[in-house]
Amino acid sequence: MNKNESKPNLKIIPLGGLHEIGKNTCIFEYEDEIMLLDAGIAFPTDEMHGINIVLPDMTYLRENRHKIKGAIVTHGHEDHIGGIAYHLKQFDIPIIYGPRLAMNLLADKLEEAGVANRTKLKSVLPREVVRIGKAFVIEFLRNTHSIADSFTVAINTPLGVVIHTGDFKIDHTPVDGETFDLQKLAEHGEKGVLCLLSDSTNAEVPGHTPSERSVYPNLDRIIAEAPGRIMITTFASSVHRVNIVLELAQKRNRKVVVVGRSMLNVIAHARKLGYIKCPDNIFEPLKAIRSLPDEKVLILTTGSQGEPLAAMTRISRGEHPHIKIRSGDTVVFSANPIPGNTIAVVNTIDRLMMLGARVIYGRNQGIHVSGHGSREDHKLMLALTKPKFFVPVHGEHRMLVKHAQMAHSMGIPEDNTVIINNGDIVELSEDNIEVIGKVPSGIELVDRAGVVHHQVMKERQQLAEDGVITVAAAVDWQGKMIATPEIHLRGVVTEVERSLLQQLIIRSIENSLKELGSEFSQNGNGNGLSPEIDWKEVREAIQSSLQRLARRELQSRPLVVFLLQIPQKPASTRTYRRRRSSQVSELVDRL
Repeated sequence: MNKNESKPNLKIIPLGGLHEIGKNTCIFEYEDEIMLLDAGIAFPTDEMHGINIVLPDMTYLRENRHKIKGAIVTHGHEDHIGGIAYHLKQFDIPIIYGPRLAMNLLADKLEEAGVANRTKLKSVLPREVVRIGKAFVIEFLRNTHSIADSFTVAINTPLGVVIHTGDFKIDHTPVDGETFDLQKLAEHGEKGVLCLLSDSTNAEVPGHTPSERSVYPNLDRIIAEAPGRIMITTFASSVHRVNIVLELAQKRNRKVVVVGRSMLNVIAHARKLGYIKCPDNIFEPLKAIRSLPDEKVLILTTGSQGEPLAAMTRISRGEHPHIKIRSGDTVVFSANPIPGNTIAVVNTIDRLMMLGARVIYGRNQGIHVSGHGSREDHKLMLALTKPKFFVPVHGEHRMLVKHAQMAHSMGIPEDNTVIINNGDIVELSEDNIEVIGKVPSGIELVDRAGVVHHQVMKERQQLAEDGVITVAAAVDWQGKMIATPEIHLRGVVTEVERSLLQQLIIRSIENSLKELGSEFSQNGNGNGLSPEIDWKEVREAIQSSLQRLARRELQSRPLVVFLLQIPQKPASTRTYRRRRSSQVSELVDRL
C-alpha cells in the first residue's frame, strides 16, 4: 500500500447491551469481513406477556450473513451466549471461539436447539491467540467475574489493538485462584491501545467491588446457625458462589440437593473442567430429601430472580412436587435482583415468609457481591490500557455517562470518547472516532412457539390491560339478524350493566346493517343464485362500530372480535361455490 493511501476504517456496531442490562451483542466489521463478539439475551419485562426471552434485532447480520467469518465469546453468562442458538437458525457462523466453560454450556444449547451443525465450537485457554478472517487476530486474557473462565479480549486489527473488557471486576483473591492478567493488559497499554470498550455496569459505585471470597464468612455463619433445612438460591452461572456453598456444605456436614435444570447443568460442566471441586458423596438425589434429618440438608436451587417457572418460585407458591416450606426452614437469596425483577423477587420472599420460612436477603447481609467492577476498578483498567479512544459499553445510560466522565478526568479527550446507542455505527480510524450512521436495533421477542411479531404483542398487551369482547352474529340475505347475537366479555371492567351493554351492542349491529342496506338485495328470481354482497366489508363495518361503542361506553380499549355467520344457500353455480368457500375460510380464520 502506498504510504499516502489511508487504510479502510474499522466499524464497531453494538446491537445490544447499551442503555440496558442484557442481550450484549457487538459486531466488528472491516472491509468485507464481520466478526461477532458475544450474542446474549435479556429477560422480558412485566409488559411482555408470555415472552420467554428478548433478543436484539439481528436484521443487519441476516442481510450481511455472507460477510460473517466467525465469533468470539467472553464468558458463559446467558446475556452473552443465550442468543446464539436462535441466531444460528437464521444464519451460519463458521466458527466460535471462547472459554472452555462457555463452550461446554453453549454446546448443550446448540444440540438442544438442533443447530449444532451450523457452526464449529473451539475452546481457548488464557493468552491463546486465534485468527478470524484476514482482519482480526484475537488474544484472550484471563479476567475475573462472577462466572469462572471469563476473558477480556485484545483484538488486533489492521488499524491497531482494540480491547474489549467483557464483564469484569478486579478480584485479587478469586475463588478458583485464576487472577486477572493485569500484566498482559499493561503490556498492551505500553505498546499502544487504539480503543478501549469497557464494561460500565457499576460506574456509579465508588471504591472497589469486593472479592467474591468476601461472602464466605457470612454464608458460613448463616449455614452454621440454621436449625433445620437451609435453601440457598443464586444464579446458576455464578460458579464461584456455587463453589463456596458446596465448600461450606462439606464443612458443616450437610448433604446437598441440587434443584433446577440449569443449576445441575452448570455444576456438571464446572466439575468436569475443574472449576468446582467437591466429592461425589456430598450430593443426594431429590427423592432422598425426606429420609435425611433437616439439620443435614442444604438445598441449592435456581429462582433468585423470581422467574415464574424456576424452582424457588414454585416452592414459594406451594407448587413444587417434592419440596414444601415448613417452620424451621431458612431460605437465603444470595443474589441481588436484576433491574426489572425486583417485584417478582419481593413477591417470592413474601410468599416464603407467609409459609413460615426464615428468609435472609438484601444488600446489607453480605451474602452477595457484584461481578462488575466499581469506579476504582474502572480507573485501573483505563490506567493500564491507556487507550487513545474510549467507548463505555454494557450499562444503562447514566452508567455510560459516569464512565465517560471518569475517562475524561484521567486524560482521555472528550473528542476521543463516544456514548453510543444500540445500532450506532462507530467508525474508527487511526486518528478519529465518530458515529456515522445506524443499523436496525430493536428487539425480537421469543415465546415457546418462536418469534412473536409486533402485532401479536400489541394484542396481548391490549388483552391484559382492557380485556376482550367477542360478538357472534348471524344474518340473512336481507341484512337482518336471524338470532340474538352471542356476546362474551372477558377481563372487561365496566360501570355499565352487562344487560345494558348487550342491548347497546345489538342496537349498534342493527344500525350498521341498516346503514349497509344498499349492500343487500332481494333475490327474487328463484334460481338460487346469491346476491353480490361484500361480506368482508359488512363484517369490518360492524366491527368498527362496535370498537367505537366500546371506547365510548367503557372508557377503555378492549380488543373487539366480531364473528359474522353468513346465510347458506344451495350451491347451484361454480361462482357461488367459490364465493361460499372464500366466505367460510374467512370465518374460520377469524375463529
